Amino acid sequence: MKKILMINGSPNEKGCTFTALDEIAAELKKNGIESEILWLGKKPMSDCIACYSCVKTGKCAFNDQVNEVSEKLDDYAGLIVGSPVYYGGPNGRLTSFLDRLFFTSSAKLQGKFAASVVSCRRGGATAAFERLNQYFLMTNMHVVGSQYWNQVHGHSPEDVKKDEEGLQTMRTLARNMAYLVKATDCAEKNGIPVPQHEPIIRTNFIS
Repeated sequence: MKKILMINGSPNEKGCTFTALDEIAAELKKNGIESEILWLGKKPMSDCIACYSCVKTGKCAFNDQVNEVSEKLDDYAGLIVGSPVYYGGPNGRLTSFLDRLFFTSSAKLQGKFAASVVSCRRGGATAAFERLNQYFLMTNMHVVGSQYWNQVHGHSPEDVKKDEEGLQTMRTLARNMAYLVKATDCAEKNGIPVPQHEPIIRTNFIS
């Protein structure tokens, strides 16, 4: 059965965002689903420069983690993206990564399960959460919900571990995703086809 890839967009490898993702990973494992956490690190992440090189080559012109992840996407059943909240939005390094990944790899991402997780000290979580979900909602991905918006609160990992509702929300998300991955696996074994979509029509709002 395919794994779940979790992207840790925080500059702190073992910080609050990791604590939330690690809670998900543990619950996924209890439910028979393997996962791995990819930390994007602290180095600058190139933005998408709209060069459209990927349209011709299938790869981003910047040969970094984006291409590494893109090459392995067929191994994953789903994607969970985690970010700290900066000024009511997700981390800039993470959005640069996702802009390029989704532009180069939308065909590979279609049909996979997706969720976002945000970590904040106090406020701005829902705005950051909604921003991240936009990547999934326009890529024919199946967004997995939980019992509340996927957020944890705290200034440190120790604080997050005290956020009982937040951690429970992570566990509920993990169980929902595990169920859907298993259900899809069962559907495939029983010959239930995946949705077949029409060619995308793109229009501009110009008369």
